[in-house]
Amino acid sequence: MSKNLFFLCCSLLFLNFSLSQEDEEQRHPQEIDSLAQNLEDQGLIIEEVTYEKKKINPLAPSKAAFYSAILPGLGQIYNKRYWKAPIVWGAIGTGIYVYSFNNTEYNRARDAFKRRRAGFNDDEFFDLNGDGEGPDISLEALQDAQEARQRDRDLALLITIALYALNIIDANVDSHLKQYNVDDNLVIDFKPYLDLNSVTNQPNYGMALVVKF
Repeated sequence: MSKNLFFLCCSLLFLNFSLSQEDEEQRHPQEIDSLAQNLEDQGLIIEEVTYEKKKINPLAPSKAAFYSAILPGLGQIYNKRYWKAPIVWGAIGTGIYVYSFNNTEYNRARDAFKRRRAGFNDDEFFDLNGDGEGPDISLEALQDAQEARQRDRDLALLITIALYALNIIDANVDSHLKQYNVDDNLVIDFKPYLDLNSVTNQPNYGMALVVKF
């Protein structure tokens, strides 16, 4: 008899606990709905924020950098930044052209300087006017021209190498940034917010700074 009474009491307690849990779960959404309705009646808007998950390819930045290392501009095309490729080609192509031009002029001045030092008077800069009198350009001028062309050539080489490295870095960084979910409509705004106090079940009103990016 006492054992049956014990089981009956336990069953009643469990049933009462279950009913109270269901009532608690139903009561809070009703309170939140009523609070939301009050806010809407006051002209305030509760905005639902949703997030979209995008698939991230961790190897994409490495591929973009590798392609740009093989052929400058190819990494930009891989990132679908087609307008960057002509800029890369133009910048590196200009650097190569300036280097080649100064290297050619340096070799001309160096060859003439060497022949002049050796005692020859048949270099291309000796009689520029064709009047049979020379030299039109002195040995010191040839030495200055040689040093100036060498300096410009080395500077052009350094700039070209820097542009090549920048092309690789740009492809890598741009590929990283493409994998972030960035909205075109950037918004910074103040909006009201509603928070339900978990202790007193009283609504808390306030203003929130909303930044969408």
